[in-house]
Amino acid sequence: MEPKPKIIVIVGPTASGKSDLAVELAKQFNGEVISADSRQVHRGMDIGTGKITQGEMRGIPHHLLGIASPKIFYSAATYRRDAERALRKILARGKLPIVCGGTGFYISALVDGLLLPDVPPDQKLRKQLEERTTTQLFALLGKLDPKRAAAIDAKNPRRLIRAIEIARTLGKVPPLFKKQSAYETLKIGILIPGSALRGKIRDRLTARMKKGMVAEVKRLHAEGVSWKRMEAFGLEYRYLARYLQKNITKKEMLVMLENEIAHYAKRQMTWFKKDKDIRWVPKKNSAKAKVLVKKFLEQTPRLNRRLRGVISWY
Repeated sequence: MEPKPKIIVIVGPTASGKSDLAVELAKQFNGEVISADSRQVHRGMDIGTGKITQGEMRGIPHHLLGIASPKIFYSAATYRRDAERALRKILARGKLPIVCGGTGFYISALVDGLLLPDVPPDQKLRKQLEERTTTQLFALLGKLDPKRAAAIDAKNPRRLIRAIEIARTLGKVPPLFKKQSAYETLKIGILIPGSALRGKIRDRLTARMKKGMVAEVKRLHAEGVSWKRMEAFGLEYRYLARYLQKNITKKEMLVMLENEIAHYAKRQMTWFKKDKDIRWVPKKNSAKAKVLVKKFLEQTPRLNRRLRGVISWY
């Protein structure tokens, strides 16, 4: 059998420095970066998502940033298709693919061999469901598929709507049976103390506000992205939308947003810590990450490696 292509995956909570490490590794090991972020994939959502700038890329090619309209639902299955296409091109150029991001489901869909339900989008149903609150969506999913409801992020309207869509079509959300991964993967996670991460979240939020995050949301809305769609994107776009609609004050928006980002970071870490294949390194210890990558690239490929499952349900 042919050895599997080797790829690097960089994960960690928001504001942990994933992009910086990915660029540093790409510089040393002749790599290119593939983003794995469910919001950075959309055009025009730059400041609010913390999208890496051209200067920060330091000449390293980045893929799957700003490729989709923010008006259109972008699924994990679509992400896997686009990411696999980018992977093939990077490998054909003799470069090392480095997948970097905080959307755990995207990463698992790409590198862990997950089989996603083959259910096409139902735009009419989605339009109806988008009028409901997350509480109402969660209650509906609970009636359709209690088992899936017990495992889902109850505050994520996009996931809730997709789960309802699948459950209505198939009767329930099927288990994510895993096929063998097509890649030999080294996963590196960034560890950062909670207090330090909270400070970074606060500093980054302040910097984004100064950079023009409010103006970005105003522009997106003027271009046809509805307030309801902003709510679905969550975090910065949800609370800025509420502020711009005068539902909350600026002070309330900043406090609520900082707290919500911190909670999101905790949920990210809960997801990633289930994956026992991740090798964790301290944020400031890029040297350890470089040693891990060097050893991984030098070792003899392991054929038919069976990845341990960390996800049971979509």
